[in-house]
Parts: sequence; C-alpha cells; structure tokens
Amino acid sequence: MDKHLQSFIAGLPKCELHLHLEGSFEPEHMFEMARRNQVEIPYSSIEELKKAYQFANLQEFLDIYYAGAQVLLHEADFEELTWRYMQRVHAENTRHVEVFFDPQTHTDRGVAFATAIGGILKGLERARTELGMSASLIMSFLRHLSEKAAFATLEKARPWRAHILGVGLDSSELGNPPSKFERVFAKAREEGYLLMAHAGEEGPADYIREALDLLKVHRIDHGNRCMDDDLLVAELSRKQVPLTLCPLSNEKLQVCPDLSKHPLKNMLKVNLLVSIHSDDPAYFGGYMNANYLAMAEALDLNKDEIIDLAKNAFRSSFLEEAQKEEYLAEVEAYARRFSEKGMSV
Repeated sequence: MDKHLQSFIAGLPKCELHLHLEGSFEPEHMFEMARRNQVEIPYSSIEELKKAYQFANLQEFLDIYYAGAQVLLHEADFEELTWRYMQRVHAENTRHVEVFFDPQTHTDRGVAFATAIGGILKGLERARTELGMSASLIMSFLRHLSEKAAFATLEKARPWRAHILGVGLDSSELGNPPSKFERVFAKAREEGYLLMAHAGEEGPADYIREALDLLKVHRIDHGNRCMDDDLLVAELSRKQVPLTLCPLSNEKLQVCPDLSKHPLKNMLKVNLLVSIHSDDPAYFGGYMNANYLAMAEALDLNKDEIIDLAKNAFRSSFLEEAQKEEYLAEVEAYARRFSEKGMSV
C-alpha cells in the first residue's frame, strides 16, 4: 500500500452524500444493542454475523440489513447509532454529510416515526455542536413496498418537515422502477423536498432516465449503468447531474466485482459529476477513506483526480453556494500544503 497515497486520502476534506444510517451498524454494536434491548438475532456470535457478509446480490444484503435493524427500538438507540457514525467519519476528515434513513424499516415493525427521527436528529445535532460538522437528513422510501405506503410515510413526516432535507428511493431495485413512485415524488416536490433516487445500480440505464424524467430528481444515487447509454451520458454530462458512487458496495454486491473495471475513471473522462461515498460501510468493509483508497489503487488515480472527486462531492451537495465555496477552498488549500511538503501521489 502506498503510504503517501494513504496519507493524502486520510487528510483530504470530504463530503458524504450516500450513506444509510442503518448501514453503519457495526456487528459489535448490533450485538451490544440486541443484548440491551433483549432482541434475538439469527446469529450466535459476532464472527458468525461477519461471515454472513458475503453477498451474491443486493437482495441478500438487504435481508441481513433489515434483520439487523430489528434491534433499534428506542430514541436513544437511534441517537447512539447516528453519533457513532458521525464520530467515525469525523475522524476521517469528513466535513459535511447528507445521510439517509429508512422510516418504513422501523414504523412497519411498530417503532414510531418520531422515535427514529428524534434520535437521529439528536445524534446529528451533537455532531454539529461537538465536532463542528454540518449535516442534513434525507428520508428514503422503500421501493419494494407500495407507492401507497410511501404516501403514508410522507404524511407521517409532515410534523418533521423542517428537519428533513429531501426524499430518496432505495431498497430492491430490480422489478421496482422509479415510475412506480411518480405520484408520491410529485407530491414531495410540491411540499418542497429535494429529490433523489437510487438508480442504475442493479437496474438498467432506463431506470436512471425514469428517475430524471418522471421523478425529476436532483441527484442520482449509484448510476453506474448510465455508461450503457451514450445519449444518457451526454445528458448527465451536459446537465451536470450528480452521481453518488459507492465502490466497496459495488464490489461486495457483485455489481462490479473487479474494481479495476469500475466505470468511475471513464465517468470522469466524459465529464460526469461523480463522487465517492460508502453506502452501508459496516456491511461493505469501509467508510470514506477505504472507498477512496480502493478506487485510487484499483484505477491508478492521480492526485488531481482524487481532488476532483472530493470537490465533486461538495459541488453535488445541497449546501448553500457560499458554504460550498468554503469547503472547496479547504480542499484546494489542503492539496497545496501536501504539495509544498514535497509529497507526491
């Protein structure tokens, strides 16, 4: 492992836009909380659970993901989960996060919407005050459920509207196209939510087009499969639609089992607004630094390309323009200091 590269990535100011809080649930923490809340999980030990983290596809991961979430019962549990994630990424020089949570994962098993979001917001606020991080919250609809259920979730969110930046769409992609949720996204747009959707991970490039044309999203999560459609690539490049890529997730879920063949570098070459994120890091083997390092090593990225990826994340965020400029200036200042020390990547 290149120590200069590792050092450069470790100190690089970062922005995380594609992170599911429930996917930051480390096995040790899950077992700790299961014991505390007296919830049985289908694994006898942490080691057995970790061995289960070998996935042939997205659905196999989701089965374990939803099982793990069962131990989250109380507001304090959600606050603790959020705070532990924020501490981890703060230690990796992540300055700003826009994180997903899946309310239906919790409300469908009897945990109140207010319990989940109340704890999450406390964790984010603690990170703002104690760590100096900026953070926003995005509510995702589960696409394997009905649009009617998504409408019900949108209604439950109403009292918390001021605390939720946007609406996303995640879970099982195949067989659940964005068009299934066209009406509920139109309603969310009317209510002033910013919009994004997972598309083109396992699903085809057409799902990305549906997300853009029918859901009218501001950002695409994943989007790897856009490279199958030259006209779509041209549109994404022209409009500078953000794509939030998750390399270790792609590797672990067999979306791209060989990272040396990941489309990221080619995406940069055709001027796509791509950035790197961790998705569900507790399950996929790494947070922000690990994802940057995996891509840099697999694709032989140079320092300028790594800097561009970091800048792209801030540019793709929903921060005010003045705040974006401050963070971008911080990235540039860091790169200059690194160069002035005579260190190369």
